[in-house]
Amino acid sequence: MAALEEEFTLTAVPLGSGPDGPLGVEPSDKTDQFLVTDSGRTVILYKVSDQKPLGSWSVKQGQIITCPAVCNFQTGEFIVVHDNKVLRIWNNEDVNLDKVFKATLSAEVYRIHSIQGTEPLVLFKEGAVRSLEALLEEPQQKIETVISDEEVIKWTKFFMVFRHPVLIFITEKHGNYFAYVQKFNSRILSKYTLVLGQEENSVIQSFSTSVDRKFISLMSLSSDGCVYETLIPIHPSDPEKNQRVVRSLLLKSAVSGNARSGVGLMVLDQDHLAVLGPPLPTSKECLSIWNIKFQTLQTSKELPQGTSGQLWYYGENLFMLHGKFLTVIPYKCEVSSLAGALGKLKHSQDPGTHAIPHFVNWEASQESGLGSQNSEQSKRILRRRKIEVSVQPKVPTSEQLLATIKKESEKHIEVELRKFLAIKRTPDFHTIIGDTVIGLLERCKTKPSFYPRNSLMQLIQTHVLSYSLCPGLMEIALEKTDVQMLQLCLQQFPDIPESVTCACLKIFLGIGDDSLQETDINMESVSDYANTVQGEKMEEQAEILQNGFNLEEDNCENCAQQLSAKPQAAVEEAALCPVIPKRAALLNAILHSAYSETFLLPHLKGIPAQHITLFLQYLYFLYLKCSENVTMTLPGIHPPTLNQIMDWICLLLDANFTVVVMIPEAKRLLLSLYKFVKSQISICSELNKIEVGFRELQKLNQEKNNRELYSIEVLELF
Repeated sequence: MAALEEEFTLTAVPLGSGPDGPLGVEPSDKTDQFLVTDSGRTVILYKVSDQKPLGSWSVKQGQIITCPAVCNFQTGEFIVVHDNKVLRIWNNEDVNLDKVFKATLSAEVYRIHSIQGTEPLVLFKEGAVRSLEALLEEPQQKIETVISDEEVIKWTKFFMVFRHPVLIFITEKHGNYFAYVQKFNSRILSKYTLVLGQEENSVIQSFSTSVDRKFISLMSLSSDGCVYETLIPIHPSDPEKNQRVVRSLLLKSAVSGNARSGVGLMVLDQDHLAVLGPPLPTSKECLSIWNIKFQTLQTSKELPQGTSGQLWYYGENLFMLHGKFLTVIPYKCEVSSLAGALGKLKHSQDPGTHAIPHFVNWEASQESGLGSQNSEQSKRILRRRKIEVSVQPKVPTSEQLLATIKKESEKHIEVELRKFLAIKRTPDFHTIIGDTVIGLLERCKTKPSFYPRNSLMQLIQTHVLSYSLCPGLMEIALEKTDVQMLQLCLQQFPDIPESVTCACLKIFLGIGDDSLQETDINMESVSDYANTVQGEKMEEQAEILQNGFNLEEDNCENCAQQLSAKPQAAVEEAALCPVIPKRAALLNAILHSAYSETFLLPHLKGIPAQHITLFLQYLYFLYLKCSENVTMTLPGIHPPTLNQIMDWICLLLDANFTVVVMIPEAKRLLLSLYKFVKSQISICSELNKIEVGFRELQKLNQEKNNRELYSIEVLELF
């Protein structure tokens, strides 16, 4: 459920003379204070709750401000750029901008970004990025060109991911859109091409974004009136390569498709969007809040004086241009539920209405005979609430938790951490979890006997960690041969290096069955296929074709001669899983992990040949299980896919074929794989022949308009 409250005007006079309204609204380092930059010469500091300006600064006549003023949260100073290259820095006590610090840069600035927790960044129009401190040390330094000719920056956003700053900016060239993601912890700049799909003729009019632990969710409002979503990975598999990402429809007909101006988009939370624009071609502009989870319009407010399409939000306030005045509209978004989305909650209100407080006259209730009953009921409720409050455990603060992990026992840390994780998440939750993991790992290094396994498992299951944030976590799990924790990390972390993946594979293949039986492993990816043996008679199984491949099929003379002695043994071997179920679950986690073939192959060569053979046998067994049904899939929750199985077979053979071919116990497996590949080639050859016939049929179907109403035709397929 979402609601828009009564709006109020922040500016007492119209903003600058530009047609597009203010350049920007940015927060100050003081609560409830915002910097408003008009499109002319002035920057004004407002206190929203008092609806009054606290200060105003202007550049000289003839100069023009070209990007919004921001606050440096590390120093409390204000920063602005005028005439594209001239940087000004001042504080609240300065009066005249002409007398404050000035630096002339060598390239034109597109935007200055400043957020809590990091220093300001300067984005230039050619796509290069510099920290403010680096620019001030050498203002005339050469600025490189990142984007191509005729490529123009359209939108940009700066945010923190796992305490690391990340910048994204969108460019446009000849109707094509590109996304650049700059991660400053690794200095990696990744480029993505936005594939528009069926709506390729539409023009993107507004962008907004949200972030989770794996993806940047880029949302865009197009000229067809629909909202689309593009998922951009935070940790790309190949950062140096220009990758393609596809837009998917998120919200249909959010605004009229005929609207060419006055439209805007803003992500409020994971379930709600604010949209500016006319809902119908003949209607006036509106501010609407949509629930994207349930595809419902929650509330809307008409804007009769029109709007520029600009939209900002901070805290629980939306800032927008209504007519010629900057307007603030407070809003509230509750936790998304189906009842709230449909307006069925008992406390829900119609849009545009306000809640009227209800008061109970207890004296009147007593006179009517209801007072004693209500009074007793209220006393019981109060008593029950007091009891509930008294038995609630004391929740440690983040500072107390960080102090606890430095000196307390493993059991005490586990209890305190469980209490902390049980409370509602705060905005700094990701930071606290990261600091907690780093603190525990540092203590593990200094004190080898200290290993808070249960606490680390709890932290991994918060879904906010990654390998880059705490690389020591998997390192210590490898040292302890903690296969359960390694499995969980493989399932949760999106950015595990190939060397660590291979180290996990070595442990999963080398650990004994007895040790695995005593370990608690997540078995979701393993179904009954790893526990059962085919119960049918061997004579019947030998006649079953599996995706065109029969173990006894006499397609290869040499292979047939060597395998004909024991055909039933081959079938029986294929019917049995070569590893126990728990080892299968661990190997499935490896199959699901992300990797780059170039970086993975060298590490696969270091795995013992006997282990490679065992892994190949398991992969071959999985393939045969996939072939038993038409869909070519395995049963269970999140099982390996056929593509993953085939890719890993190829990887293992590419990396270790010369070694495996010398092992006697691998001979039968290699011969079976050879027969399998040959049968697949034969199938593809037959399918290609059939494809020729279908092409001819398609041509005839395309020419049917040239024929009479009735005809008899003969098509020869040969």
